[in-house]
Amino acid sequence: MAKAEELNLLEFQKKFSTEEACEKYLFAKRWPKGFKCPECGNGEYYYISTRKLYECKECSHQTSVTAGTVMHRSKLDLTVWFWAIYLVSNDKRGRSALSISQLLNLNYRTAWRLLHKIRHAMSERDDNYQLAGFVEMDDAYFGAPRQKTDGRGTTKAKVAIALSTDNNGKPLYARMKVIKAVSKNEIKEVAEEYIRKGSTVSTDGHSSYRQLRENYTHKFQNYYESDDAEFLKWLHVIIGNAKTYILGTYHGLEDKFLQAYLDEFCYRFNRRFNPPQLFGRLLNACAFGTHYIVPEPSA
Repeated sequence: MAKAEELNLLEFQKKFSTEEACEKYLFAKRWPKGFKCPECGNGEYYYISTRKLYECKECSHQTSVTAGTVMHRSKLDLTVWFWAIYLVSNDKRGRSALSISQLLNLNYRTAWRLLHKIRHAMSERDDNYQLAGFVEMDDAYFGAPRQKTDGRGTTKAKVAIALSTDNNGKPLYARMKVIKAVSKNEIKEVAEEYIRKGSTVSTDGHSSYRQLRENYTHKFQNYYESDDAEFLKWLHVIIGNAKTYILGTYHGLEDKFLQAYLDEFCYRFNRRFNPPQLFGRLLNACAFGTHYIVPEPSA
């Protein structure tokens, strides 16, 4: 894959100042070797400037540079999309819908949907990646207290976390998934989705993790009885960072949207070593991501 473009603010403003410049960029990304009809594969087309559509000369199929992507059928200008992607990628704390609505002069609900489409593109980018080698795994609970019950009996949103580390125990990549319960079946499903079979997985001693020995080298110890200060250390640091990130930027978060925010956190964390490339990589993710209909928030 080609190296993602690195742009500072002035370079971004200069390169993507017009709708035409943004469309030209997406055209080159989508058809790097020239236009190719998605229906018949023909390379000749008419450009319908009034509708910004490309019509195939062979089969008359019409398409656009955003067709099928997260930007599909959006009424927003491409310059707005590009600015939103730039702002999101250049703030490690993330951007709230209120912030985007104020900066880009958008209706709050429009900004909210825009951000969720960008998060969907982030999620798709990491969907097929599996952790391997040495992996730490645990569960955590997100949200305000809802009952007196604490720990694994809480009614807070439950999340399974997996973190791959290098030979020295330093964190590499993270994946997080909202689960219904901390149970053997749920943990097994998360492990099979996120962790390559044959990896070494470290967990605490909870019974829901014991079946991992079927597909992995499973190492565990009772966290509260362990005198090993390094045991699951980085995993718990990252869990704390994720909670701070969500609490600090987003307020009143519904459980059904929690996964999207966790995906955004992991997307940033997994690319933390190359922050200057984050805009280019996120723009590519949006350009090649699939169309997504954002669920409506609760009344």
